[in-house]
Amino acid sequence: MSVKAREVRLKSRPIGLPAPENFEVVEVSLADLGQGEVRVRNLWMSVDPYMRGRMYDRPSYVPPFQLGEALQGGAVGQVEASNNPDFKPGDLVESMMGWRDGFVALGGALQKLPAENVPSQAYLGVLGMPGLTAYSGLARIGEPKPGDTVFVSGAAGAVGSIVCQIAKLRGCTVIASAGSDAKLAWLKSVGVDAGVNYKTCGNLLDAVRAVAPKGIDIYFDNVGGEHLEVALEMARPHARFIECGMISAYNDTAPSPGPSNIMYVVGKSIKMQGFIVMNYWDMRDQFRTEMTQWIKDGKIKWEETIEAGIENSPKAFLGLFTGANSGKMLVKLA
Repeated sequence: MSVKAREVRLKSRPIGLPAPENFEVVEVSLADLGQGEVRVRNLWMSVDPYMRGRMYDRPSYVPPFQLGEALQGGAVGQVEASNNPDFKPGDLVESMMGWRDGFVALGGALQKLPAENVPSQAYLGVLGMPGLTAYSGLARIGEPKPGDTVFVSGAAGAVGSIVCQIAKLRGCTVIASAGSDAKLAWLKSVGVDAGVNYKTCGNLLDAVRAVAPKGIDIYFDNVGGEHLEVALEMARPHARFIECGMISAYNDTAPSPGPSNIMYVVGKSIKMQGFIVMNYWDMRDQFRTEMTQWIKDGKIKWEETIEAGIENSPKAFLGLFTGANSGKMLVKLA
């Protein structure tokens, strides 16, 4: 009797903001195990803003998703059957075989989860790609020093919320921008010094200036657009700009105008560098060691927003662009 699974496929390429009709859920039969293969039942899957870029048919640092094929992304699952000596039924594994509730793959596509006393889904968030993004970008580009003022946009998201807490651990003053008072209240509960609700503050520049009157030394950019212009205005000489994401423009149907004050990069001797997490994969072991210890010591906390069921994974993904998530957006599959 064949084993069934469901997967989410890209049915059509979105124009502007994606919509539910761009996706379809399909039931498939999983192949019998070949030599070295493992069958996994996913427990959790991740949806992340970068996936929007893979829905365009254009070259990028990762190949575009193909129409009529299952999407891909981070997932945590449990081994159901194995024809590979490195894995046994019951093992918890992480993979890039998300957007499906079960799959068969060679063992090389899987990594066993460490035997740490943390929830397994943490390896899709604080101990996974978003956490490493925060840790490595802040360290390698931001080079934080005690006393620096750090401005974080999208600060209540999976990456931004970890940036804020690491910056505090490094002795910095942290200014956060988020889209609701509830998100800002949670950020302040984990140590953020001041926050701005960009949806209700009126003039964003005035609001940031009010909480950072002496300017900023580091900007961790998850949003782009007006936030980037404000950060350029507020930058001190030799500020470091960590360009991680620009979610405000991900669904634009035409190029957005560049910052009108980009010349500050020259006049203020600003270092502005974009990155993707794979640039700093060499920091992964160091990151997991230090982050795991911080978690054990109660120095890092995180939030999760959870949708249940493979059929709700498009809804979870779309929620990233409307601010529906606090912390990491996840889909619980089992």
